[in-house]
Amino acid sequence: MRHFAVVGSGPAGFYTAEALEKAYGEKARIDILDRYPVPYGLIRFGVAPDHQSLKAVSKRYDKVAESAGVDFIGNVCVGLDVSVAELLEHYDAVILAIGAPNDRKLGIPGEDLPGVIGSAQFVGWYNGHPDFADLDPPLDGTHAAVIGAGNVALDCARILSKTRHEFEGSDIVGHALEALEKSAIRTVTILGRRGPHQIAMTPKELGELGHLEESVPVVDMADFPPVEADAPLEPGLRKSVTLLRGFADFEPNKAKTMVFDFFARPVAIEGDGKAERIIVEKTELDEKGAARGTGETYEVPATLVVTAIGYSTPPMEGVAYDERGTKFLNENGRIADRLYAVGWARRGPTGTIGTNRPDGYEVADQHVATIPAGSAGDRPGAEGLKRLLAERGVMPTDYDDWRKIEQTEVANARAGSPREKFVRHAEWLQAIGR
Repeated sequence: MRHFAVVGSGPAGFYTAEALEKAYGEKARIDILDRYPVPYGLIRFGVAPDHQSLKAVSKRYDKVAESAGVDFIGNVCVGLDVSVAELLEHYDAVILAIGAPNDRKLGIPGEDLPGVIGSAQFVGWYNGHPDFADLDPPLDGTHAAVIGAGNVALDCARILSKTRHEFEGSDIVGHALEALEKSAIRTVTILGRRGPHQIAMTPKELGELGHLEESVPVVDMADFPPVEADAPLEPGLRKSVTLLRGFADFEPNKAKTMVFDFFARPVAIEGDGKAERIIVEKTELDEKGAARGTGETYEVPATLVVTAIGYSTPPMEGVAYDERGTKFLNENGRIADRLYAVGWARRGPTGTIGTNRPDGYEVADQHVATIPAGSAGDRPGAEGLKRLLAERGVMPTDYDDWRKIEQTEVANARAGSPREKFVRHAEWLQAIGR
């Protein structure tokens, strides 16, 4: 019997478990480990609460978890409760699927001022991540800014701009819903270093902005090249740019505005003990398409600044790390003998949820290729791991425990919402009688 440990229960972790089960069938046991008693990672804590159709992919992961050869071992923090080296002693292979949970820094003066929040923190706050339940973002000012030109920046700007009514059917957590309903923010400025042709915003997310109840998107047509320049763009980007161009026809006749400020590079954040404004340098594109400063600066008022410029994977003891790429150092997913990485921990924070699937299948193929014909594994797998954890006073949870948590969250849901998430570790454990 072969034993595999997949560290991380987000999309990359579940796709890897699915691939290993298909590759080995009844000859393998796959354990999906997570630091929390709840699975799904990015699906639960990262995907916007008003995008329930994207969260539905978890149903596919349920089928994986319910397979005879797959188990979920929650409430176990790899690197704290057990090391990667110890996992390798217990398993034939260890696959790191921990994602990229940390915000990348801007690297400018003032980014540590109160009121400056990374998107991982802000998204975690409204999605019920226990690490950010007490974030309390400042929503008492009239101006906010989101730095970034991707879908995460759009998510943050959209969440800041919606009415309570527009959150019906979502699973935004109660503390965030109440705070946003009282928000004084009336202008959200989205700052992008380059122009409309360089965005990483998809048509679906952009299209939603044209239908907000109280907010209207605003663009400056001076930021756009001639319309014929859109023709060479790949179809998805061309559609996004077309949507952006269409915002120029919107009348600013609503209570709130969402301003797209292109060719805008933040160079400092200033304020009297807290964020009050961003100093922005106007940019232009150089010959290689990179943004370069023009020397012209201006101020953008913002008492809340959300940075959405990318994420990084934290280092782990004993695991080779790529400091520049802020991910694990690997070759086609292989870090070292019997140690692999998949998803954002392998590639960096790029792509969609489905982009993670090929990683898992490639790792499964690689491992199959290293196994001599007819050989059998002799490592103890979950049985040995649970003995070790018991010696250390660590009490893991399983998928049945998650089902109990899920049932309680569903039962606690406000009208029209699919669930009311627990946002404290102790609440999860209480729900399963711990």
